[in-house]
Amino acid sequence: MADNQEKDLQKFLKNVDEITNLIQEMNSDDPAVREKAVLETEKRLLFTGEDQEEDECRTTLNKTMISPPKAPTKSADEINSALKEKGNEAFVRGDYETAILLYSEGLEKLKDMKVLYTNRAQAYIKLGDYQKALVDCDWALKCDEKCTKAYFHMGKAHLALKNYSVARECYQKILEINPQLQTQVKDYLNQVDLREKADLQEKEAHELLDSGRNTAVTTKNLLETLSKPDQMPLFYAGGVEILTEMMKDCTERTLFRTHNGFSIISENEVIRRCFSTAGKDAVEETVCVSVLRLWQAVCAGNEENQRLLVVHPGTGGLLPSLLASSVLTIRQQSLALLLQLAETENGRSLIISHLDLTRLLEALLSFLDFSDKKADSAMRLLTDLALEERFQVWFEANLPGVLLALTGVLKRDPKVTNTSALCQCIALMGNLSAEAAIRRQMSASEEFGDACLGLMARCEEDVDLFREVMYTLLGLMMNLCLQSPFVSEVWAMEVSRRCMALLNSQDGGILTRAAGVLSRTLSSSLKIIEEALRAGVVKKMMKFLKAGGQTASRYAVKTLAVCTNSNHEAREEVIRLDKKFGVLMKLLSSEDEILVGNAALCLGNCMEVPHVASSLLKTDIVQVLLKHAGGDAQKTAVQLNAGIALGKLCTAEPRKQGTLARICSKWQPAGEFPRARSHRISLSHLSLTVRGFAVFCGPP
Repeated sequence: MADNQEKDLQKFLKNVDEITNLIQEMNSDDPAVREKAVLETEKRLLFTGEDQEEDECRTTLNKTMISPPKAPTKSADEINSALKEKGNEAFVRGDYETAILLYSEGLEKLKDMKVLYTNRAQAYIKLGDYQKALVDCDWALKCDEKCTKAYFHMGKAHLALKNYSVARECYQKILEINPQLQTQVKDYLNQVDLREKADLQEKEAHELLDSGRNTAVTTKNLLETLSKPDQMPLFYAGGVEILTEMMKDCTERTLFRTHNGFSIISENEVIRRCFSTAGKDAVEETVCVSVLRLWQAVCAGNEENQRLLVVHPGTGGLLPSLLASSVLTIRQQSLALLLQLAETENGRSLIISHLDLTRLLEALLSFLDFSDKKADSAMRLLTDLALEERFQVWFEANLPGVLLALTGVLKRDPKVTNTSALCQCIALMGNLSAEAAIRRQMSASEEFGDACLGLMARCEEDVDLFREVMYTLLGLMMNLCLQSPFVSEVWAMEVSRRCMALLNSQDGGILTRAAGVLSRTLSSSLKIIEEALRAGVVKKMMKFLKAGGQTASRYAVKTLAVCTNSNHEAREEVIRLDKKFGVLMKLLSSEDEILVGNAALCLGNCMEVPHVASSLLKTDIVQVLLKHAGGDAQKTAVQLNAGIALGKLCTAEPRKQGTLARICSKWQPAGEFPRARSHRISLSHLSLTVRGFAVFCGPP
């Protein structure tokens, strides 16, 4: 069962890009593109898992009798397969009646083929015949009690019949069968909650309308008035403003929905012309602003209204377009509406699923030109969306198309850009670049890398003034430097130089992140290491280690490990600055495995300098290294580096070879090795010590 779930999940991930494209096409302004995308979506749902289901669906069930059935003949299989394919073709065409006839014909010949039941149930749902759909789902479950597709259609049918508790049970059953579908089930359950809530709202609204409540009647009459065609734009603007004032509570907002308010406004030809006009005059601007305010009023606290607004044809491209309008008030009201939608998880999901995200992202980035709170609000909206898994999937798939816009952000002059908003945007890029696939695409762009360097240079003109920008930029570059190889050695060299210069900063955050970037760029070239050594990198890193601080110490000891691993001068300087190895020995006692592993590597490198090992004879270095080499650290580099350091020590000081040999000779037949205070070291861990030791003096 687990293997099948993993295959399903991998298949889902493989098709993410195609699904993302389908979502975008379903929101296209071109009706032909939308229709094609809808048909393709239906086809995917219809065909999902059919081959697998057919292989697994044969049971002892026969619709007319419960007994072991006769094995179907090959010709029956072929006939049924042909009928199923023809039924699917009819379904995709939208000819649901024909599809039902073909599926039914197949079931007359083979009554335990669950895929025909689930497909026919889907066709019945399309025709609104929910009871027949439920019957077919029941039969599919008799064929296979773990048929998730049957539970999905059953949940959908019960939802349409307003059997909300039963619909929930169906969707929960899917999760019990396949926990990997948790995200999808969560969406289904959310739909049930929203529909049930909307149903209750509509009942209450109609009761008030039937009671003759003035505001309820007025809302209905206003919508009827606004449905009149071919009036002057100001006529509609005035009516919309009055209607907006009426939207004070849930009842009026619900009546707006139940009396076709969204269609009346969105499909009005005069209003649509006002939205689509490129250079809007004052009247057209008034109409647009009035409608945007109305949408905010009717969507406030009403998730069903939010859904209807966002899924309405044309909205997917309209809202991003209005957000990028040349008219300031239209941009402001569009941003206010989107911020309102993004307040809830459901609203963010609607935005990501139905809006043109490429145009939306570009429009939000254009707010960086604003010096007031609007820029911060736009970046906050973008950040909230980016936290959603669906946005991250979309971003990875569409990064080549939006990378130019992101590069443009990095090319901005911080002197004339909203600093707070710029920092939010760069931090967002840094967070997204933590994903390897996204980081790979960013790092592969020479223009993107150069833009990072350019912004560093502009910030260096006044590090104190642009401290926050530099800090967030270094965070982004730390992630980019995880990707190997870099854009180029020249790029890595320039990054290293600038980070070395930043090590003179008085700001602890800048110092730490500059050291972090440096620890990742040095290893790309001996030339870079030599230049860093001339600039005093060893002395600066030793200061970091002496000052303490876990994060800074991690970067510092890694930098020293890289430098001493390939440069004799670096080893000698470390020895000169840490004569008794007090700093490195202290790191070896840390609980941080990254610190321990790099400290062991650095110490081992330094032991290659003549006469250094003898200075350690009076310390407990052998016991410390043995403890780490045979310990249970999660990172094997800790054991291996400790083993190598021990091997180098024993090579330099032959007296220590006997010590290690005597300890290793005490291995027990059970494959374990005794340790002080009855602790035990597994043979697999101790073998790392032997590997390191063998590099220099052969296995014990």
